[in-house]
Amino acid sequence: MAGRTLQGMVTSNSMNKTVVVTVGRRTKHPKYGKYVNLSSKYHVHDEKEVSKLGDVVTIQECKPISKTKSWKLIEVIRQGEKT
Repeated sequence: MAGRTLQGMVTSNSMNKTVVVTVGRRTKHPKYGKYVNLSSKYHVHDEKEVSKLGDVVTIQECKPISKTKSWKLIEVIRQGEKT
């Protein structure tokens, strides 16, 4: 049984086999009705270390790998800009 999947951007890849992915979403404020941009950061297991900074990736929920990692990398959708 597969867990939920999300799409986000790699914001850090300084750890071994781990990347930090920021996932953004837009929600409507309950009282004022304005749309607000919210984001969440997830520690993602990247076994082959294929993702780079700025890549857009798909991640999937899995059983806990460590204290903070319970997501794994599925695929790199788009490469980040090279600087």
